[in-house]
Amino acid sequence: MKIKPQFKNCLLVVSLTFFFLSLISFLPFTEARADDIEFQTGMTQSYFGKFSKELGAALSYKALSPAEPLGTLGFDVGLEISATNIDEGADYWKKASKNADMPSLIPLPKIYARKGLPFNIDVGAIYSKVPDSNISLLGAEVKYAILKGSVATPAVAIRGSYTQLMGVDQLDFKTYGADVSISKGFLNMTPFGGIGAVWTSSEPKSLPAGISLNKENNTQIKYFGGVRFTLLLLNMTAGVEYMEVPTYSLRAGIIF
Repeated sequence: MKIKPQFKNCLLVVSLTFFFLSLISFLPFTEARADDIEFQTGMTQSYFGKFSKELGAALSYKALSPAEPLGTLGFDVGLEISATNIDEGADYWKKASKNADMPSLIPLPKIYARKGLPFNIDVGAIYSKVPDSNISLLGAEVKYAILKGSVATPAVAIRGSYTQLMGVDQLDFKTYGADVSISKGFLNMTPFGGIGAVWTSSEPKSLPAGISLNKENNTQIKYFGGVRFTLLLLNMTAGVEYMEVPTYSLRAGIIF
């Protein structure tokens, strides 16, 4: 049975309404105060190594979609917010911030987009700007569904990802990630989970007099899980990732 155009338009309006209401619900998270990354006297190499690990947990690409592919014509766009629970009282964060006043949660509001391609491949990108901070972020992912899943079987996918810190004059920071995930849909709910690794490259630059730091390269294992809910064209996803510290994420988007 074909759906009448008028009914399709009604579904679109309802979906968009839910979408924008969900975006409004993100606003309180973006009001948490952050601070500039600006190294202070007393930042040692040991401190810098610990700081780089926690920063990598915050800035690495978050797996916030099921393993199943979007399909060749699929497109997913929207907003997300991730909040990483750092040890803000640690000396390495006090020596890494201009006013020694980092919050316990680093919020990263992001714009994201994902596009389905042939052969069960999805590509995606994010952009983020941390409120009241010099931290901004660009990232990208490529995901390949080894098994696309069916009514009876789960989907399995592998993903590669990359992020680049921007806006911080004293730090060149990058992350590279790889993971494997599995998901299985039930009605309008799709739980997913996985395991992966994140490689961080943290290179100080343009340091003030009296501070001498060397580049830090780290490899960390990450575990993640979440669930996506769909309603008409709207999808909402909640996820948790644990690396050096936990990160909690919410995403709201429209799938075309």
